Amino acid sequence: MMITPVHRFRDIERKPEYLQPEKCVPPPSRASLGTMWFIRDGCGIACAVVTWMLVFYADFVVLLVMLVPSRDYVYSVINGTLFNTLAFLALASHFRAMLTDPGAVPKGNATKEFIESLQLKPGQVVYKCPKCCSIKPDRAHHCSVCKRCIRKMDHHCPWVNNCVGENNQKYFVLFTMYIALISLHALIMVGFHFLYCFEEDWTKCSSFSPPTTVILLILLCFEALLFLIFTSVMFGTQVHSICTDETGIERLKNQKPTWEKISGWEGMKLAFGGAFSLGWFNPFSNLSCKSPAPAEVVAAAPASAIMTQEEIEQFLAQNVAAQVLHE
Repeated sequence: MMITPVHRFRDIERKPEYLQPEKCVPPPSRASLGTMWFIRDGCGIACAVVTWMLVFYADFVVLLVMLVPSRDYVYSVINGTLFNTLAFLALASHFRAMLTDPGAVPKGNATKEFIESLQLKPGQVVYKCPKCCSIKPDRAHHCSVCKRCIRKMDHHCPWVNNCVGENNQKYFVLFTMYIALISLHALIMVGFHFLYCFEEDWTKCSSFSPPTTVILLILLCFEALLFLIFTSVMFGTQVHSICTDETGIERLKNQKPTWEKISGWEGMKLAFGGAFSLGWFNPFSNLSCKSPAPAEVVAAAPASAIMTQEEIEQFLAQNVAAQVLHE
C-alpha cells in the first residue's frame, strides 16, 4: 500500500502502544475544573475590550449628540430604545461567545486505559493530537491560541477572544448580526441628523459645539460603516457554513467530507438549539444540542486509510507516524 500524504499528518494506528499513551498525563477530574471558560490571551482580551469600548462610544454619540438634543420626543424615545436594545443584545452575545466552551476535547485523555476502553475494531482508527495529548473526535482541530482541540472548529476570533465551535457558534452569529444592525441604525441616524443640522442652526442641533459635533459624527459614521461591512460578511459566511455543514477550516483546506452532511435547515436547528423560535435570537437561551457520546471519538476509516500491521510497522520505521497535523 502506498502511503498517501494524509498519513503523514496524523497518527493512524489501531493499537494503544503506537499512540504513546505513557507520555500523556491523565486529565484532571471534573470536580477540580472550574465552570468558567476564559482564554488568557493578551491580544484577544485587548480586542474584546476595544469591541465593548466602540459599542459604548457609539451609544454615547447616539444618545448625547443626536437623540437627547432632538426636539422630537417620540423620535428620540423610539430610536434610543431600539438602539440600546440591539446594543445590549450584541454585548450579551459577545459575552456568551467569549465565555462559552466552544467544544473543547478533554485534555490528556489519550491514556492507555482510555484507548483500550474504546475496544477498537479492524477498520477503525483514532486520531491523537500530540500538543494537548487528546484523542481527537472527527472534525476536531487544534487551536494554538486556546491550546485545545475544538470540535467543529470554524476559526479563532480575537474579537471574542475565543474559538468559534459547535457550542458557541450561535452566540457568534448573533453577535455579528446585532453589531451589523446597530451599525446600520447608527448610519441612518447620522444621515438624518446631518440633514437636520443643515436645515437648522448647528448650535441648536447638539449640546456640543459644531466642530465637536461634526468630528464625533464623522468618527461614528466611519466606525459604523467599517463594522457594518465586516460583520455582515462574517454573518453571511457563518450562516453559509452552517447551511453547507462545512466549517471555515474544512473549506479552507478543501477537505472532502467524510461525514454525512445534513440539510441547511437541519443545520440551522442544530446550531441554534432546536426548531425555529424567538429563542434563536436570544443570547441567554442555552443550546439543547446533545454533546457527542464518548464513543464518537472513534471514526470509521475510509478504505484508503486502513493499514495492516506490517504496513504500520513499515510506516513507523520511516519515522513518519510521529508527524501530526498542526491544526
